[in-house]
Amino acid sequence: MNVWRNPEINRLVILMSCVTIPALVGAFWIHIVAGVWMVLICLAFWLVIFLFMRVRYRAISKLSLELDRVLHNSLHLPPDEHDEGELSILRSEIGKMTITLRQQAEALEKDKIYLANSMSDISHQLKTPLASMYLLLSFLQKGDMDEPRRREILRDFRKLLEHTNWLVASLLKISKLDSGTAYLQQELVSVRDLFRMAAEPLLIPMDLRDQTLDLQCDDVKFIGDLAWSAEAMGNILKNCMEHTPAGGGITVRAWGNAIFTAIEIMDTGQGIDPDDLPHIFERFYVGKNPSENSVGIGLALAHMIIREQNGTIAVSNRQEGGTRFEIKFYKAVV
Repeated sequence: MNVWRNPEINRLVILMSCVTIPALVGAFWIHIVAGVWMVLICLAFWLVIFLFMRVRYRAISKLSLELDRVLHNSLHLPPDEHDEGELSILRSEIGKMTITLRQQAEALEKDKIYLANSMSDISHQLKTPLASMYLLLSFLQKGDMDEPRRREILRDFRKLLEHTNWLVASLLKISKLDSGTAYLQQELVSVRDLFRMAAEPLLIPMDLRDQTLDLQCDDVKFIGDLAWSAEAMGNILKNCMEHTPAGGGITVRAWGNAIFTAIEIMDTGQGIDPDDLPHIFERFYVGKNPSENSVGIGLALAHMIIREQNGTIAVSNRQEGGTRFEIKFYKAVV
């Protein structure tokens, strides 16, 4: 770095010249010896100032080069060689800023990869029912189809539309939770009313499977959003129903204390493969024994909704057979 190109240095030189030149003139006017001593003193003073400026601006130049390397993907600033002073403080703050920017860049890159993978998964999940619907439409266009077959195809078509509608609705809910635009109410929710609302769409399928739903909730309540919580509990109940054989049952127990409200959902199904347990709430994860039309969204959405309401959810296999979901809504931030 050329210090003489710095306007601050030029102003300092002009200022010091305005001081030293009159001092030299005055010293020589007093006596020649005094003038000589004043020349020596001024030279020493100028030399010290120059060396100080040179060292300081070399340090600034070095810091500038290090920042340039950071901008071109160097990992971090080298260790600070300055123990104290304004330059050391500046270097420390710049180091913190570069670390923060790098972390944000890494997080953004992960988000881009995650978004790309999610879009790929979503495209795959939508492609399957759409392809099936195109195939059914091609069948319906044939004029030689009998009435029973036509009705069967229309029933299948309706199921695919309902599945696609549920898939799109679930993905929109997940996107709202991801972006922080979902507004969850903070109101007193009765656990019994919650599960009556959550189980309503499943009552007919459960009746056809000869399955029972036992609610042991009494007067237990918690603070949360009834509609969103019903979405979460409905997805868990649906998972339990689909993995419980005909004639089985689902039991819901709830209790509370001063710290949390606990909800336990148990089924008499086949349980979850131990290899799948750590991943069961991951988005688009499909285990070894998936139910029909499983896409790995329902439990992931339930997990997100519960977490948004200061809650936790865990899953395990029961010793007597079946699965146990344990949910806790905490009354204070944990």
